[in-house]
Amino acid sequence: MNTDTGRSSNLTDTAQSDRDPDPLNIAGLSFGAADGVENPTQVTPARINPLSFISYIAHPLLLISVVIYVIAAIGLNWDPGAASLGFLLATVFYLAMLELIIPYERAWLPSRREWGLYAVYFVITMIGGALAQLPVMAVVSMVAPLHPLLPLWAEIPLALLLSSLASYAVHRAGHDIPLLWRLHGVHHVPDKVNVGNNGVNHVFDIVLAQFLVQVSLALIGFSEHAVFAVGIFIIAQGYFVHANIDVRLGWLNHILASPELHRMHHSADKAEAGHFGSDLSIWDRLFGSYTWRPDRKPRAIGLFDPGSFPRNGAIFSTLVHPLRPRKKPASTPP
Repeated sequence: MNTDTGRSSNLTDTAQSDRDPDPLNIAGLSFGAADGVENPTQVTPARINPLSFISYIAHPLLLISVVIYVIAAIGLNWDPGAASLGFLLATVFYLAMLELIIPYERAWLPSRREWGLYAVYFVITMIGGALAQLPVMAVVSMVAPLHPLLPLWAEIPLALLLSSLASYAVHRAGHDIPLLWRLHGVHHVPDKVNVGNNGVNHVFDIVLAQFLVQVSLALIGFSEHAVFAVGIFIIAQGYFVHANIDVRLGWLNHILASPELHRMHHSADKAEAGHFGSDLSIWDRLFGSYTWRPDRKPRAIGLFDPGSFPRNGAIFSTLVHPLRPRKKPASTPP
C-alpha cells in the first residue's frame, strides 16, 4: 500500500512533529494535534552504534537486578507496594537511558511534549493501579496460605508460569472481545513503541488485568512473597518489551518476550500482529500467535483503524471513550 517515497515522507513528517515547539496544555488535557494523528508510522531502524555491545548485556543486567531486588525486598521485609513502585521507576529510568544510547528507531524517541503526555497517563495509571491494589492485596492477604505447600524457590517459577498464561489470556481477550478492546485499544493508539508510552493505557484496563492475574495466583495458593516476586519480573519485562532499544535475544526469543517480538504486536497490519505474551513467549508459540522471525520488522506501528480511537493528546476523551455508544461496529483489533 505504501511506496518507498511514502515511507520517506512519513518519517520526515514524524521528525518535523518531534521538533514542533507547541507547548503542553496540561490544564486543557490536550497535547497538540500531532499526537496520535500520524498513525501508522513506518519503521526504519537506527544506524549502527559503536556502543552496540550494550545490546547484549542490557537484558541480562535487568534480569539480574530483578533477582537481587526480590531477594533484598523479601529478606529486608520491604513494603510490597512501595518496593514495586521503586523498582518500576528505576526500570523506566534504566530503559530510557538505553533508548538514548542504543535506539532501535530514532524517530521513536519521545519529544518533550510526548514525555509530558506519557507522564500524565503514567500518573493516572499509577493512581488507579494503586487504588486497585488496595482491594487486590486485601483479597490476596485473605486467600493466600500462611504456609504454602512448596518452598519459595519452587513457588516462584510455577507462579510465573501460571501468571504468564493468565496474562496472555487476558491480553488476547482484550484484542478479541470488542468491549474489552475499547479499553485496551488505547494502548495501541501511539505510532511509536518506546518505554514511555508503555504507560499509555486506559486505567480500567490495567485494573482489570491486575485483579485477574494477582487474585488468581492467590486463589491457587501461592504465597504473598511469590506473588510479589512475579510482579517484579512482570514490571521488568513489561517495560523492557516496549523499550525502543536495539537488542537481540536470539534463541531466547522462543522463551522470553522481547522488543523484537513486541514491536510486531504493535503492528498496524493485523496479518503480522500477534505476540500477546509480554513476559514469556511460549504461549504465543503454543497458541499460534507467534509471527516473528529473525530480522523481521513491522511494516508500520499503530491502530489497524486509526480513526476508531481518540488521539492520545485528548486524555479526557480517551478515558470516557469506552462509555460512549458505538456509532459503528468495533474495528477488528490489530
